Amino acid sequence: MLLIEAKDLSFSYGDKLIYKDMNFRLMEGEHIALVGKNGAGKSTFLKLLTGMLLPDGGSIEKKRDLHVGVIEQHLHFDRDQTIYSFMKSAFQPLLDAEQRMNALAEKMGRPDADQACLEEYGELQDRLIANNFYTIDARISEMADGLGLSAIGMDTTTDRMSGGQLTKLCLAKLLLEAPEMLLLDEPTNYLDTAHIVWLTEYLKNYPHAFIVVSHDTGFLNKISGFVYHLENHELVRYIGNYQSFLSQHEARVEQQEIAFRQQQREIKKLETYIQKNKVRTATARQAKSREKVLSKIERLDPPESVRKPSFHFHVDHEPVRSLFTAEHLCVGYDTPLLPPIDFKIIRGEKIAIVGHNGIGKTTFLRTLLGELSPLAGRVITGDRVQPAYFSQLSSPPAETPLEWMKDQFPTLEEQVLRRHLAQCGVYAEHMRQPMRTLSGGEETKVRIGRLMLQKSNVLIFDEPTNHLDVDAKAALSEALENYEGTVVVVSHEQSFYTRWVNRVWDIEDWSSREKTVHEE
Repeated sequence: MLLIEAKDLSFSYGDKLIYKDMNFRLMEGEHIALVGKNGAGKSTFLKLLTGMLLPDGGSIEKKRDLHVGVIEQHLHFDRDQTIYSFMKSAFQPLLDAEQRMNALAEKMGRPDADQACLEEYGELQDRLIANNFYTIDARISEMADGLGLSAIGMDTTTDRMSGGQLTKLCLAKLLLEAPEMLLLDEPTNYLDTAHIVWLTEYLKNYPHAFIVVSHDTGFLNKISGFVYHLENHELVRYIGNYQSFLSQHEARVEQQEIAFRQQQREIKKLETYIQKNKVRTATARQAKSREKVLSKIERLDPPESVRKPSFHFHVDHEPVRSLFTAEHLCVGYDTPLLPPIDFKIIRGEKIAIVGHNGIGKTTFLRTLLGELSPLAGRVITGDRVQPAYFSQLSSPPAETPLEWMKDQFPTLEEQVLRRHLAQCGVYAEHMRQPMRTLSGGEETKVRIGRLMLQKSNVLIFDEPTNHLDVDAKAALSEALENYEGTVVVVSHEQSFYTRWVNRVWDIEDWSSREKTVHEE
């Protein structure tokens, strides 16, 4: 059954063309991965499907009463709402039916009860049984365990939860609702490895259709049966998982290049003949005939060169050997998140910090940098230590990337900043857009570009790969491998850092926190 169909869809942001005459259809039960470079328009496409944005041209037709599930950006939570009560609200229609059944049961005990009451009660009871109503608590418990919400405490109120935990909670409720069409934009960003494994298995067995946007290619490879690729304002459908898509796409690009070169040779051959023979009386007619052939050729676009970002960092000045020393350090807000710890970070080390979400990795970094005061103990920062910090969360300014960079580096000429942004993968079409309208990946590239120009000798990253596409992720990993200074990175993607870190700190187990990558 056809759930949704987009025909000849066109959409632009100002002067920036996103889609042109694009077509798409989603059938019941299809599991689709939506891929493309940062800024290609993946999140925009999901917003068009939900009606949050309207297309400039074309149409989107949906099945009548189609239940579409998407994580809303600005959810309202009651202050006393707990994790359990919020997850249970996924079944509100069934809970309302149960309440109505209870009212009917009470009414049927009266002398004035009629046959209609009995029939309605029976219909409601059948509906609850058909929807496995009496397993709701078990399903909530399974979902909470799978996504790591049980560890927070099911009685925890939403006003005590972090932004990442609230996003995870919204995902849990959405999955419990089991919509006919599920739209997920980067669902693994706030999940630990174990929870990603659980979500992978859940989506593989999901009985309805979904479209998932993610830069986690291993995750996409396991859950997708079809891949839609956004490129050059078009959407191309591939059958198979992500690995199959890569092979098919490579073959398609190669065929396009061959077809383009062959057509160019044919065009040049015709043009040469026409130029040589149109002035000769004996061959003018043939030249004219070839001119008609040339005019009717539907010219192929040249294959777009793949523009890949490039990052590099340099040490502005050498610091002392011992950069940070912690003595009985206790981090947290009102209560300690970790036991007292002692450590040293030595010049030139590259350290990955791992551990499940909410354990205190970001709090640890902010305490190390002096943004938060320790609850106990102290951090000693060595002489000439100058860190540059990439925070996990940011509020995108209203300025454009170019304006923002000018504010940060007023002595640099605009032309230099433009070249620098382009090197980072932020091109002319993005430089003059307000930062808040950029995709998460584009904004991340701008923020990395800022770090590259900062004077520093220690780079500290908190989940830098969350929104980056495959090429940008590889470029950043290579840049940090080649960097001669010190790196501290919080990341849930082992494949991103394994090649170049020399220590891994698992803060879930500080008694044996210092491991080499080979030992882990």
